[in-house]
Amino acid sequence: MDSDEHKRVLDPEHDSAALKALTHPLRIQLLGLLRQDGPATASELAARTGESSASASYHLRVLAKYAFITEAEHRDGRERRWRALHTVTSWSNETMESTAAGRAFVSLARRRQIEHLERSLARYEADMAAGRLGQEWVESSGISDLMPRLTAESVTELLETVAGKLEELTARDADDPRAEHVVLLTAALPFAPQERNDSGREDTAPEATTS
Repeated sequence: MDSDEHKRVLDPEHDSAALKALTHPLRIQLLGLLRQDGPATASELAARTGESSASASYHLRVLAKYAFITEAEHRDGRERRWRALHTVTSWSNETMESTAAGRAFVSLARRRQIEHLERSLARYEADMAAGRLGQEWVESSGISDLMPRLTAESVTELLETVAGKLEELTARDADDPRAEHVVLLTAALPFAPQERNDSGREDTAPEATTS
C-alpha cells in the first residue's frame, strides 16, 4: 500500500523504546490525526482531543524523539507545527510474537484500531447526516464480518491481494478531487474448533455475522 520510505517498520528487539512510547493512547491518537489530516500545532491537536496544549506538546515531543513525527513548515514563528514522517506503522506478527513486549504492543495496537473504527463510524454517520458527504458514498460504505473457512496461506494471499489492489486504486485516485479519506480496517482472526459438551453442543455459541 505504501512505499518503504512511507512505512515505519517496528522490531521489538531494536525498537523497544519506540514501542513503549507508542503504547500511550494519546500518542497513538495524535499520530493518527497528523497522518489523517496533515500538519498541526499542539494547540490545534489539543482542541481536537480535549487535552491541554501542554499535554499535547509533551506527547508530540515524545513522538518526535522516536522519529514518528517531525517539525513541519511553520506558518509563523509563534508555535511549532508537526507532521507525520510515515503514512503507516507496520511490523512482522511473527517477530512481535517472539517477545512479551512485542505481544503486548500488538494486542494494544489492535484494540486501538477497533476504537478507531468505532470513532470513524460515528464520524461517518454524522458527516452523512449533516450533508458533508454526498449520496454517492451511501452504497459504497459499510462494514462486513464474514467468516469464511480458509487456510493460513489463503489468508495471506487474500491480504496481499487487497494490499496490491489498494495501492493501485490509491495511485489512480491520487489527483481526483472526488476522492476522500476512507478508513479501511482489515482483520483476519482464526478461531480454534470449539470443544463440545456432553449434549454435543458447543460450549460457546458463535456470534451472528452480517454481510
